[in-house]
Amino acid sequence: MEQWKVNLYTLWVTQIISLMSFGLGLPFIPFYIQEMGVTDPSQIKLFTGILSTAPAVTMAIMSPIWGRLSDKWGRKLMILRAMLAAVLVIGGMGLVRNVWQLVILRSSQGLFTGTITAATAFVAANTPKERLSYALGFMSSSSFIGFSVGPVIGGICAEYFGYRFSFFAGSGLMLIGFFLVLFMLSEDKSTIGKQKEELKACDDEFKLFTPLILYLLLVLFFHRVTRSVFSPYIPLFVQTSLESTEGAAKLTGVINGVAGLATALAGLTLSRLGDRLNKLKLATTLILISFLISLTLKIANSLYIFIPLYGMMFFFLGGIEPIITSTTAENTPSDRRGELFGFQGLVGSLGWMISPMLGAYVSVNYSTRNILLLIPVFIAINLFVLFKLNRSKLEFVKE
Repeated sequence: MEQWKVNLYTLWVTQIISLMSFGLGLPFIPFYIQEMGVTDPSQIKLFTGILSTAPAVTMAIMSPIWGRLSDKWGRKLMILRAMLAAVLVIGGMGLVRNVWQLVILRSSQGLFTGTITAATAFVAANTPKERLSYALGFMSSSSFIGFSVGPVIGGICAEYFGYRFSFFAGSGLMLIGFFLVLFMLSEDKSTIGKQKEELKACDDEFKLFTPLILYLLLVLFFHRVTRSVFSPYIPLFVQTSLESTEGAAKLTGVINGVAGLATALAGLTLSRLGDRLNKLKLATTLILISFLISLTLKIANSLYIFIPLYGMMFFFLGGIEPIITSTTAENTPSDRRGELFGFQGLVGSLGWMISPMLGAYVSVNYSTRNILLLIPVFIAINLFVLFKLNRSKLEFVKE
C-alpha cells in the first residue's frame, strides 16, 4: 500500500479516537456547570457562551504559529504536541471544582491542542494533489464520526457514572491515540525543515493570500459560524423542550451524534465529487440545499421532527468544508500548506469564537430556540459569497 494511504488511514483512526475523547464530555458542559452550582438560567447561558468562546480565542491566536512551526519542524510533531496537551487538558476538566477553573482549562485547550488542524495539514502536505479532495473528505469524516460517537457514549456515561467520569475516560482514550500516531505515522521529510533563505525565496515566488484564497477563507469563516452557532446550546434546547434535565444528556448525545454522523457521511460521499466536478459549483449547490432545509428548523415543534431535519442540513453542510480546504491546498505549494492550514485554523477559530457570543446574546435576550434563526442568515451570506466567487475570473489550481 502506498505510504500516503497508510498515513491517511492511520490518521483517520486516530482522529476518530481524538474527537471521541473531546465528545465524551464537552457537549454536556451546560449540565456540568449546573452540577458545580451555576443554577441561574441567565448565568448558565452566559457561561455556556464563555466556555465555547474561550478556546476559540486562544486557538485563533496560536493556529498560525503552530502552522508555521509545522512547516519548519514537521506535522507529526504538531499532532503529537496537540494530542499530549489534550490528554492533560481533558483530564483536568474532570478535576475542576468551579466554573472559572473550567474556563482556564478551555482556554488552555485552544492554546495547546488543535488536533484537527495538525492532522489536516499533515494530510494536505503528504497526499498527491489529484487525490486531495478524496483524502480531505475522508479525513473530515473521521472528525465527525468521533463527534457523533463520542457524545452518544458520553451521554450514557454521564447518566450512569457522572460527568467527571466522561472527562477521565476521554483523557485515557486520547492517550491511546497519541501512541498510535507516535508509532504508526510516517512523514515525508522533503516537505519540512527548509532553511530561512529557502523559505524567503519561496515567499518571493508565491504569495499565500491570493484573492482566490481570501475568498475561500471568507467562505470557511461563515461556514464555521453556521455550523457552530447552535451547537453549544443544544443541551439547553433539549432541557427546555423536555422541561427537565432527566434524560437530557442522552438526547443531547443523540442530536450531536446524528449531526456528526451526517457530516461524516458527507465527507465520505459528497466531498468525493470534488475530484470529478467543478468544486465551486458543487459547494454552491450544497449550500443552497442546506439553506432551504435550515428554514424549517425553527418551525419544527417536536424534537423527533427537529432531529432528522437537523441531520439532513448537516449532511449537505458537511460536504462543503473538505471541498474548500482541498481547493485552497491545491492552490498552495506543499511546503506552505502547514502555514495555510494554520491561517485556516485562525479563520475557523474566529468563526467558532463569534458564534457562541451571538448565540449567548440571542439566548439571553430572546430564547434558545431563536438561535436557529441565525443559521439561514449565515448560510445566505455564504451563498452570496459563493455566487460572487463563481462569477469571478480567478484562476484555479496551479500547474
